Order: sequence, then C-alpha cells, then structure tokens
Amino acid sequence: MSITIRQEVKEDYKRVYEINKMAFGREVESKLIEKIRKGPNFVPELSQVAEKDNEIVGHILFSKIKIVGELEYQTLILAPLAVIPEMQKQGIGGKLIKHGIEKAIELRFDSIIVVGHKNYYPKFGFQNASKWGIKCPFEVPDGAFMAIELTENALENKAGVVQFPEEFMEGLES
Repeated sequence: MSITIRQEVKEDYKRVYEINKMAFGREVESKLIEKIRKGPNFVPELSQVAEKDNEIVGHILFSKIKIVGELEYQTLILAPLAVIPEMQKQGIGGKLIKHGIEKAIELRFDSIIVVGHKNYYPKFGFQNASKWGIKCPFEVPDGAFMAIELTENALENKAGVVQFPEEFMEGLES
C-alpha cells in the first residue's frame, strides 16, 4: 500500500474535519483542530495528512504546550491522530507518527507528550511521563500519559505539570 505523508493545506481542512469525525465518532476532535489552527500554539508544518490514491485517509497534529514546574518548558502535544475506520490497523497511524516525529526534530523541538493507548505509543519510543516527573493536569488511566525525548536528556530536570492550552481544556469539557 502506497501512502504519502504531506503537510496539510487549507484545501484539506474540510476532509480533515470529516476524517476526525469518522475516526472518533464525534466532532470534539474536529472542532479542537479548528481551534488550534487559530491559536498561537499551531505549528502548520506539524499538521500532516496521509494520502492513498490522492485521497486523504489520515491526519495527525502536533501543537505547542508547556511543562510548568520550577521553570516553564515548551514541548509538543500529539493530538489528535485519526485514520478513517476502513483504513485503520494498516500502519497509516504509525507512518503519521514517525513522519511527525522526524518533522518535529527538523523544526528543533526536543520532546513530545501524548495522552494515548499505553500499548500503542511505546512502539514509537514513548515512555511514561512520570519517568521524568511530568504530570497530567487531569485524571488519565495509568500508563496513558507518555512522553518522548527527541534530543538526548531533553526532559531531564523538567518535572512539572503539563499546561494544556485553553482550546484543549474546552474540548475535554465537551
């Protein structure tokens, strides 16, 4: 299966909305993406789509967030990741994650946080964020709050609580 990963463009917005709605069975994630795009934490180069036969079948978004402890540190959040239901479990999400990580490194980001399935994200190098003393500001299942260092020791001595932007917190309340 030939999958192409590329940066999202404005013409993709409607399809990305539909993909997230299909993948999650609701509009919360789709609306979250729209809010992130309008805010200061949006990094256009880190909004990526997966295409098969010139049709968008998946999307991933990384945006800026902070870890707040003794000091504040910028990191990225991977959210959301969506693949249309009929194309799931075929490696498309994994390709989007790997490509996104490479792009984040190119852009000189040094770490990524994710709230996700504890058996999925470790395949890509994510580990429990608690390893670095990084906490989630809301209740999540054990092992579902993870981080990855993109540069060596990027999260050393950066213990604190992740501060999600307002648009994320609004999405959680929906």
